[in-house]
Amino acid sequence: VRVVESGGDLVQPGASLKLNCLAYGFTFTSVSWHRQSPGKERELVASIPGTGFSPVYADSVKGRFTIYRNDAINTVHLHLDNLKPEDTAVYYCRAYGPTGSLIWGQGTQVTVSS
Repeated sequence: VRVVESGGDLVQPGASLKLNCLAYGFTFTSVSWHRQSPGKERELVASIPGTGFSPVYADSVKGRFTIYRNDAINTVHLHLDNLKPEDTAVYYCRAYGPTGSLIWGQGTQVTVSS
């Protein structure tokens, strides 16, 4: 069982990106996106506690980022709008596996720079 992120890129301030988290070997229940910048601790960006629950966002991304799931392809997306240089980080997907263990992906790099 694993998750694989994709979609990171180098973009200019104000641009948009869509990150993808695909699950292999299990079906998503609770899923979250986190990010880590050099010299900083990893922080929660957005999460979906489970089917039927409302998403939760960090204050720094509210109104700009949207997390949503596509169960037909076992993928959770994170849509990033109006990107700022301070959004530069490695973005990680985290999910609970079938035995309740936490599963982290390898991360995808988002760089916002002019």
